[in-house]
Amino acid sequence: MSLELVGVLILLGVGWFWWDSVKKREMAVLTARAVCQRSGVQFLDDTVSLDRLALGRDHNQRVAIRRDFAFEYSDTGDNRMPGRVYLLGSQVLDVNLIRLRD
Repeated sequence: MSLELVGVLILLGVGWFWWDSVKKREMAVLTARAVCQRSGVQFLDDTVSLDRLALGRDHNQRVAIRRDFAFEYSDTGDNRMPGRVYLLGSQVLDVNLIRLRD
């Protein structure tokens, strides 16, 4: 295999990973927004941030990329509380609105 072909394959792999990551981030934003709306809280900044990236296995034992996203929400309008969205491949595993003690 020539060096140019290896370089092209690496660039294609990086491009696919970037495109897939953008799509998964959009999915996490939509999920966090929907959960906040159903819970009656305000989704702050209209964004999520990637907190963790790892490999995991789905229910068929196939390897998939696990992404954990963090976001913030407010229940009173004058505070910021943390939330999490957990994805495995294209599947939403869980969403947590973390309530902090007073």
